[in-house]
Amino acid sequence: MVASQNKLRGAVIGFGFISGKGHIPAYLERAKSAADVEIVAVADICEARRNLIQEVLPKARVYADYEALLKAESGNLDFVDISTPPCDHAKIAHAAFDRGLHVLCEKPLTTTLDEAKALLDHAQKAKRVLFPAHNYKHAPVVKAIREIIDSGRIGKVRSLTLNTYRNTHAKGVNEWKTHWRREKKFSGGGIAMDHGSHTFYLTFDWLASYPTAVTAKMTNLEPGRYDTEDNFTAVLTFPTGMAHAHLTWTAGVRKVIYTVQGERGAITVDDDDLQLAVMEATGGPDVAQGAVKWNVEKRVIHSHWMDASHVSWFNSLFDQFRGAIAQGDWVGKEAREAYRCIEIITQAYKSAGEGCREMPLTPVLPWDNRDGSNKKA
Repeated sequence: MVASQNKLRGAVIGFGFISGKGHIPAYLERAKSAADVEIVAVADICEARRNLIQEVLPKARVYADYEALLKAESGNLDFVDISTPPCDHAKIAHAAFDRGLHVLCEKPLTTTLDEAKALLDHAQKAKRVLFPAHNYKHAPVVKAIREIIDSGRIGKVRSLTLNTYRNTHAKGVNEWKTHWRREKKFSGGGIAMDHGSHTFYLTFDWLASYPTAVTAKMTNLEPGRYDTEDNFTAVLTFPTGMAHAHLTWTAGVRKVIYTVQGERGAITVDDDDLQLAVMEATGGPDVAQGAVKWNVEKRVIHSHWMDASHVSWFNSLFDQFRGAIAQGDWVGKEAREAYRCIEIITQAYKSAGEGCREMPLTPVLPWDNRDGSNKKA
């Protein structure tokens, strides 16, 4: 690595929507406020997109592909930010590890389980951080859910529902394959591959365990046009409870609705609107006779869900990435959870293809240490 302890020098590979509207603006703002990161190079295979990079990053060096960038720049870099379609994540990350660089990668980490395993193995061997962009954890309203659970007010969490509604698939930039998310050769799958990770890693956190099985069903309402699913429903079985997930690109509205059911209360989230209901015992024999009433609190926690770039959540995520580098957490909790997400998606596809048959999930991963970490001594 070449950077000082206080500044990381990075390159962004893929100048599409998420990096153009999300990552790079966040890096530029952070460079002003914290001065601990600098993007010195960008690569994109689309000439029209390359022409736009200099308007945003006039001092950055621009390359036509990741191979040219790594060959010319690896000695000047600490990390790469991979923001390409998922089909290319694995090969770019491997090339970065071969050059001694840390990797921040958009979700899903890979499109196959074999690719994910190889990537985590390589990160461990190279002693370089592999860190997925699991940014929903950093939404203010999601952080509020975590705080309520930690407070113990609703007791032990026993079940979840996580519904993500979109009226269309996320569109790519106009200059390059706008509908690439509906083509399996680029995306690896449909809405389960695109949004599944966000849903699944939240269930891990809220149920404080990892699932042991998945059952799924999916549909494609435009099979003559696309080869990926646009509706996906799954049930995850956990040692601590159960989670129901529904993801759709065919809704009449864009929003998320989450419910967290605990022993003594519940949390309901509708985008920025959070409702907390906590049971209060009144001494009667049962609920019908007034034994229980609920104290209800309502909050609005501005999280900007309508902004698909989620640029305001990136700073918190980058703090974690920097922390992983500083601690030598090469294959940390985030990377292992990214692997688990790919396993769930893979097994869910099998489940849907075999009449919704329940599929098992791996309880312990090869990279799990006794203390759950991979930190250097």
